[in-house]
Amino acid sequence: MLRLGVNIDHVATIRNARGTPWPDPLRAALIAQAAGADGITAHLREDRRHISDADIDALMANLTQPLNFEMAATMEMQAIALRHRPHAVCIVPEKREERTTEGGLDVAGNDNALAGYIAPLREAGCRVSLFIGHEPAQIRAAARIGAAVVELHTGAYCDLDTEGRHAERDAELAALREGAALAHDLGLEVHAGHGLTFDTVGPIAAIPQVAELNIGHFLISESVFLGLEGAIREMRARMDAARA
Repeated sequence: MLRLGVNIDHVATIRNARGTPWPDPLRAALIAQAAGADGITAHLREDRRHISDADIDALMANLTQPLNFEMAATMEMQAIALRHRPHAVCIVPEKREERTTEGGLDVAGNDNALAGYIAPLREAGCRVSLFIGHEPAQIRAAARIGAAVVELHTGAYCDLDTEGRHAERDAELAALREGAALAHDLGLEVHAGHGLTFDTVGPIAAIPQVAELNIGHFLISESVFLGLEGAIREMRARMDAARA
C-alpha cells in the first residue's frame, strides 16, 4: 500500500503567529494517526520558524506511528537527531530567507561531505532519506553515499499544474517517473512530496515505484473547511484510487 506521511509544520506556523499554545502540533499528529496517516513528518528548521524543539520532544514521546524528522545537514541538527533517534531522518536543503523548501539537495556536488554526515545517523538506526530532484546524477549520488531513501521534489510539477502550463507539467511528471524508476533500480526506496493537492496527487500516487507521499501545507489548509480528519481521509482515498 502507498503510505501517507502527514507533515504538521504549519499547525505550528498558525500557533506561532499568535504566540499561544494552540493549535498544538502533537494534537494534530494524533488526529492524523487516527485518520489513517502512516507516519508524521516534522521539519525542525534552524530558525525554529514553526516546529520547536519541544514539539519534537512531545512527538517522540507520544507518537505510535513513525516520525520522519526533516532537517538541514548541520551539526546542531545531527546532534538532535542522534539524541532522539527517530525512525527516519530526511535531509533537506534550507535557506533562512525562503518561505518553503525551494529545491532538492545537491548530493552530487557534496557527496563526500554528505556521506560522512549521514554515517552516524545510519549507525544510530535512523533510515536516512535525501530530499532531491529527479536528476539522474543526484539519484545516483544518493545511492552511492548510502542513503536508504530518496524523496523526489514534486514542487515544480505542482506549480506548473497550478499555472496551467500543462505541457511543461507533463514533461516534469515524465521526468519524475523516470527518476523514480532509476532510484528503485538502484535499490533506493522512493518517496515523493511538496505542494501536492487533491488535484495533483493522482499522477504521483500512480507511479508504481513510489512507496510514500509526504503532504502537509495543503492538508492543513483544507482542514479549515473539512477538518483535519476529513482532509486526510479524502487525500487517502484519492491516493488509493490512483494506485488501484
